[in-house]
Amino acid sequence: MDSLMNTGKTNPRGIPEAPFVEKVQDFIKDASDFDLLFNKFQERLSMYKYMQESKLSNIRLLRTTIPDIENTLKVCNQLKNREEPLETSYQLNDTLFTKAVVETGSDLKVGLWLGADVMLEYPVEEAISLLVTKLSDAKENLRISNEDVEFLRENITTMEVNCARLYNWDVERRQALKKAEQGTKDMKI
Repeated sequence: MDSLMNTGKTNPRGIPEAPFVEKVQDFIKDASDFDLLFNKFQERLSMYKYMQESKLSNIRLLRTTIPDIENTLKVCNQLKNREEPLETSYQLNDTLFTKAVVETGSDLKVGLWLGADVMLEYPVEEAISLLVTKLSDAKENLRISNEDVEFLRENITTMEVNCARLYNWDVERRQALKKAEQGTKDMKI
């Protein structure tokens, strides 16, 4: 039964491709296998939907992270290229702002939030290098996640069609059994 679900094809991240049910009879050799096969198809459909939600959540996170990295990179580049000190306003809390003078120069250091309440101080050149790497990684992860979501959408559609075909086959089979049963009741011996 599992061999029927395995097409042997996967996407580059190992997500299995959904089989396509052209003829239900090729998948169901015995009518008693229907429930087992239908449950397997439903299980695979649920798996695809779970993976899709996970990927969509990752995409939402990346779409907020990428602009943050780009803005931080832009600020670091401006600080690196600036000769004179920079006067700026910054937020102390929700309602309080203050002014500061940021010294620039060859020994300039910047603090980068790394996540999980961790901030590290880097020389501006290292910070720019790190941010460029993080930005390219985030863009690549976004591209891969979008590709996976498209692959999963196609497979979800295939599995929904498969489930509908299996269900319709079972309904037709039951109707035929009922009709045959009715025909034998109506026969006079």
